[in-house]
Amino acid sequence: MKIFRHLDKAGNMGFGRFDEEGRTFLIVQKPDGGFESTNQAITPFQLLTPIDFRCIYGVGHNYRAHAEETGAELPEHPMIFMKAPTTVQNPGDPIVIPRFLRSDKVDYEGELGVVIGRPCKNVSPEEAMSYVLGFVCANDVSARDWQKEKGGGQFCRGKSFDTFCPVGPCLVTIDELPDPSNLTLRTYINEEKMQEASTSDMIFNVPTLISFLSGSTTLLPGTLILTGTPSGVGEARDPRRFLVPGDEVTVEIEGIGLLTNPVVEEIFEEESSKEKKIS
Repeated sequence: MKIFRHLDKAGNMGFGRFDEEGRTFLIVQKPDGGFESTNQAITPFQLLTPIDFRCIYGVGHNYRAHAEETGAELPEHPMIFMKAPTTVQNPGDPIVIPRFLRSDKVDYEGELGVVIGRPCKNVSPEEAMSYVLGFVCANDVSARDWQKEKGGGQFCRGKSFDTFCPVGPCLVTIDELPDPSNLTLRTYINEEKMQEASTSDMIFNVPTLISFLSGSTTLLPGTLILTGTPSGVGEARDPRRFLVPGDEVTVEIEGIGLLTNPVVEEIFEEESSKEKKIS
């Protein structure tokens, strides 16, 4: 099932589902706390991220072609970093380029996201998929200057600015997408295709990543795993192509859907005050 979360015009949050033709229908919560799909058509006013994510793990250099374009050696073990939960952004809402801590090298990374559905620890690759709730389109937005030049050797700063993890538009449950190992992923900027690859190019597949991350570590329900980005990122292009205000980024994954976000520039309080005084 393709499940989404939304607000209606009154500001009430609810759940719905997309059918194969993209039509939207209501999902209702039952008295016992469970959910039930209906055939009642609805018109979402605003799409939200499918769930509230508790923890976000990212995987670096997990596509062979991407590792090659960045000059990195193929890793022996998954390269793991984390993003703050406050990075999560709704479908259609803007990616905000930082200006208080200024970045002029904000990059896109279209990725397959995996959502954990129940607690797991020390699971084998063979049993890992039984802990998956479903899959999402995601964009691991990255400020390359803060990631590599100003971040003290750690990825966290450059990966954790507000709005740097758009997710959506829906969560596709594992019963509908049981094998994520051969999905086509594309990323566009303003309708120009920047990335296209198959998830079969992953160095570490989804079961291996879940097994590795759960080693001596509990993965809670609502954990989001960003499984890496293919080649074609802005930093590796010639000339380089970083995001600028006015851009629109779309991540498309076969069997899941399209995640689109505009790009704007941060306006923080000091600048707003100055503008008011001038006017």
